[in-house]
Amino acid sequence: QVQLVESGGGLVQAGGSLRLSCTASGRTLSVYGVGWFRQAPGKEREFVAGILWNTGYTYPADSVKGRFTISRDVAKKTVTLQMNSLKPEDTASYYCAAGLSLSTQPEGYRYWGQGTQVTVSS
Repeated sequence: QVQLVESGGGLVQAGGSLRLSCTASGRTLSVYGVGWFRQAPGKEREFVAGILWNTGYTYPADSVKGRFTISRDVAKKTVTLQMNSLKPEDTASYYCAAGLSLSTQPEGYRYWGQGTQVTVSS
């Protein structure tokens, strides 16, 4: 089992920044990829960015390229999502997920955090 805990959400004005963190514990050696997803009320869960745990290769969604950066700290078992130039449409619950595959789909991940709320005001 792998446990994931997110932190760092909050309320920010449009154009501002937030940093989300996802800390893993448990059988982390089994993790191949870590992804961030978000879900707004009434919408499907959407892929935001992912990172390969071993190599650090990143793959952000087109909607956040140039604004969001995903990174990892292997020693701290933490994946960080730095979000800049935030827009009201970025408002959602953000979830960290870990799994055995490289995927942009929720089905590709076995372990999920509880989520953290990001609200961007206009």
